[in-house]
Amino acid sequence: MDIGFHHSEEKRLLTLSFYIAGVFVFVALGFAIATHSGAILFDAAYSLIAFVMSTLTLKVASLVQRPDDDRFHFGYTAIEPTLNMFKSLIIIATCMYAVASSIQSVIAGGNPSNYDIGMFYGVVATAGCFGISFYMRIKGKHLLSDLVRVDSHTWMIDGVLSASILLAFILAYGLEGTRYSMLAPYVDPVLLIVLGSAMLPVPFKILRESLNEVINKAPPEAISAVIEKKFKKTLADVPYEHVEVRISKRGRDMYLLVHIIVNDAFSIATISDLDEIRLKCEAEMREWDPSIIMDILFIKDPELAE
Repeated sequence: MDIGFHHSEEKRLLTLSFYIAGVFVFVALGFAIATHSGAILFDAAYSLIAFVMSTLTLKVASLVQRPDDDRFHFGYTAIEPTLNMFKSLIIIATCMYAVASSIQSVIAGGNPSNYDIGMFYGVVATAGCFGISFYMRIKGKHLLSDLVRVDSHTWMIDGVLSASILLAFILAYGLEGTRYSMLAPYVDPVLLIVLGSAMLPVPFKILRESLNEVINKAPPEAISAVIEKKFKKTLADVPYEHVEVRISKRGRDMYLLVHIIVNDAFSIATISDLDEIRLKCEAEMREWDPSIIMDILFIKDPELAE
């Protein structure tokens, strides 16, 4: 029941993001045409990317709930970081293109815009983007979903973009009535250069984290140490020499391959005794972190754990 609730809540949030992204595409595109603003056009392009990626995200959200099968022996959760990696690459490419085109605009003499309409767009877009970002972050806090987390970050980036557009149009509007009015056309492209450059660290961070999951890189040593320490506590009644824990994160799942090197005091009557130890360890670990999936092997020769 709890898993079903989490899945339905995740799907509801992602569906909401999908429809709002679709609305923002048309709103931003309409304002971009009305204001002749490259910054708003970039915002429209960003919203279009979010909309297209939302369709894929909804599909992936359904796939990762499936159990393993003949085609995917370890389930579908690896698709989740793959999608996030692809999404981050698209955002990086969009930012870099926006910066390059804005530099050309500055060289060509700037880009005059309709600042009155632009300011109105800035207010509406900023409130909308930050609103949906905070809503998804709060509602998705209890969900083990990187899809919702990345979507929330995507809306946050769009909100920062929209807020910056608003501030820039206020600045340009103020410049028009002064002796510095000749600088007003440069506000729009310069803003886009600053925004495109400032936004790059966020998708690069998502790209790095997603790539680490795709290639099965182990979590940071500090995280691995906490997990290993927690697991050893589940072995209070098991005599062992050493425990070797290998960890990889795949989307919402944390996979543990554990080799327990037992000592001479370890003995069992039946294979069922080993199963009981495995079930106890897994139950305690999943109670601590429901995302954990484990395979436990009992060995005597340490070389088998290498």
